[in-house]
Amino acid sequence: MLEYENPDYWDAAARHYEETAHPFTTRFAEAALARVSLTAESRVLDVAAGTGALALLAARTGAEVLATDFSPGMVARLAAADLPNVRAQVMDGQALALDDSSFDAVFSIFGVIMFPDWRKGLAEMARVTRPGGYGVVATWRNRGAATFLLLGQIRRQLFPERAGMTMPAAVQALSEPADFAREMIAAGYRDPQIDHVTHDYMLDTAALAEPDSLFGMSPDWTSLSDPEKAAVVAEIRTIAGTRSMLPVASTALVATARR
Repeated sequence: MLEYENPDYWDAAARHYEETAHPFTTRFAEAALARVSLTAESRVLDVAAGTGALALLAARTGAEVLATDFSPGMVARLAAADLPNVRAQVMDGQALALDDSSFDAVFSIFGVIMFPDWRKGLAEMARVTRPGGYGVVATWRNRGAATFLLLGQIRRQLFPERAGMTMPAAVQALSEPADFAREMIAAGYRDPQIDHVTHDYMLDTAALAEPDSLFGMSPDWTSLSDPEKAAVVAEIRTIAGTRSMLPVASTALVATARR
């Protein structure tokens, strides 16, 4: 089992994820929500919801939202928001314990792409989407995003002979719009539209004082020696120069399709 396929990994990372990744992924969740019109009568499912970037935004429309994740730690953080129209439940997105055709819109923002059987995850999303409803999925391009993207770039520059981390299979398979569209159709959706969405991840250079906290979720970091880590930090400081915030342009693909 890969580390990120273990719920214990995400349980341990939940607080850090909520503080660092959640604000950034919220910007892509906003882009995903903009592609579907929700009302107070809508039933919405967020699969592999993490700490709820999509679910909490969807709740503002008045829709009834169910947010699921296989990590109890993530679900606990989401449930702590205590919104009346949001339920949070521990559930395996590869085998949703939900009825067929029971949601108007089903989202997964950088979630299903982490599944061991991501095609089953997409098919489960389609299964629980009502006919005429929407499925919306976001994935990163094949180099990743934010600190993962920056770290990979620096590592390839400094240590070209060292193999980098292997991206999840779905990220590799869905990195091109035509491939992404084909997989959405194979899962049971129709008429997919694939959009590029780019936002800057703003890296606070003050965080470089504690790089293990900044990069510690990445194998590209944990596999480095202490001198190599110091070289990476020095290179990032050089790139940043006098800037206190270093922008890292990160591109996602967002697929919107009908059931």
